[in-house]
Amino acid sequence: MNIFTRSQPAETDTRTRILNAAQRLFAQKGYNGTTTRDLAQAASVAEGTLFRHFANKKAILVELATEGWIEILTDLLTELSEMGSYQAVAQVMRRRMLNIHKNADLMRVCFLEAQFHPELRDRIQAEVISKMTDVAEAFFETAMERGIYRPMNPRLVAHVFLGMFAVAGFSQQTLLENDSSPKAMQEMAEGLADIFLHGVLVPPQNE
Repeated sequence: MNIFTRSQPAETDTRTRILNAAQRLFAQKGYNGTTTRDLAQAASVAEGTLFRHFANKKAILVELATEGWIEILTDLLTELSEMGSYQAVAQVMRRRMLNIHKNADLMRVCFLEAQFHPELRDRIQAEVISKMTDVAEAFFETAMERGIYRPMNPRLVAHVFLGMFAVAGFSQQTLLENDSSPKAMQEMAEGLADIFLHGVLVPPQNE
């Protein structure tokens, strides 16, 4: 499933095809293993057409991963804001993990390639992560004011929450088997949510 499948004006159709082709090829062959000729063939365009839409191959990667991160975190924070209760973190995590499973190619590009391209990592940090952290911080600050969560630094909590989501993003390749069932993903989501909400220490016994 591609994120670049929304209704597009005719003039952007070629650009969308290039991004969709890049998503598939970068996930399968890696950025360095994909040539501009590969991209042109996969997108059914002339190689010169790539450079009318993007300055170079790196520009394709940067746009693909940046837009991917925006999609990932916008969906996450939208669900967060619409939670029925502040304790429903596990439900949000499970839905996000199922979505990650459906968009495995995009996740592979967003999570892995950013590690090897400092300019991409810096752009994602400046344009996506910082803004999303602000939204998450406001959410947790409101919860603390309402007495749902204990008083803490809400920005630190936001960082921990988004970091927990990043762990879930890697879970398909690390913590879970590739053919993991929805039940396994649910257990993973519930475990992460439990650690986030309750920590790992045994609660002190009342004397």
